[in-house]
Amino acid sequence: MISADPNPNAAPAPDSSAVPPAPTFSHGAAIPPIFISHGSPLMMLEAGNAGIAWQQLAADLPRPRAILAVSAHWMTRVPAITAAPQPATIHDFYGFPEALYEINYLPPGASDLVAEIRALMPEIAVDSKRGLDHGAWVPLRYLYPAADIPVIQLGVMPDASPADHFRLGEKLAALTGRGVLIMASGGLTHNLRDLVGDAPEGRALPYVAEFADWFNDRLATCDLPALFDYRRQAPHAARAHPSEEHLLPIFVAMGAGGMKTAPTPVFRHYSAGALALDAFKFNLA
Repeated sequence: MISADPNPNAAPAPDSSAVPPAPTFSHGAAIPPIFISHGSPLMMLEAGNAGIAWQQLAADLPRPRAILAVSAHWMTRVPAITAAPQPATIHDFYGFPEALYEINYLPPGASDLVAEIRALMPEIAVDSKRGLDHGAWVPLRYLYPAADIPVIQLGVMPDASPADHFRLGEKLAALTGRGVLIMASGGLTHNLRDLVGDAPEGRALPYVAEFADWFNDRLATCDLPALFDYRRQAPHAARAHPSEEHLLPIFVAMGAGGMKTAPTPVFRHYSAGALALDAFKFNLA
């Protein structure tokens, strides 16, 4: 289900008046890649402390000239990017309040960025029609609510390994020095069958906290072999991620950042018992 028409009655963008404006991008400035656990689509209506943290993150970063959104909700067989001149808002969820389907986030496309990526990766596939799924536009409406920064998406490959996604990020690392924000969007944990609707906010199921703690500890020590092998080494990995697509984006951000130093934790929180909402900034060496 895709909507391409702006709706003047759509829910207003989050208020960012309390957050200072982001510094302006200057030629040659490097922008560290980020990873955001985007949670439920309902976070678009009320993201709470996560939304505040995302707004502050945008304020702390140099203003990008373009954004490459790596979303868990676009799965491809080979490396692929979008190239729509005006990406539509994809409402790729069902059974949620009607207000969510009235929201549109309509930034311009980024043809220059498409050309740059094709120069770095001539083999990359290009989809000239696909818009932005909620893995991209939910956090972007908090990061950059004016929708005035060009955006394209990069897919994740469920049949490829975490190490493959890290190497994909390495191939794109040059973009970080050209004013491009690589925003990876997924979830540090993502088992929707374990959601607890009445769970106290901020309280996790024990296995969720154990997995999140393990992953944070390995990031803090830049333990790439363990992170690549998380499926075998991390506690409760298969339960935290019955399928891998929501964790694969973080490996792209890791590769683009280089992992020479530990990432900066931006936000740690739990929602509905089963969702770890961690966010990170991957510091450039």
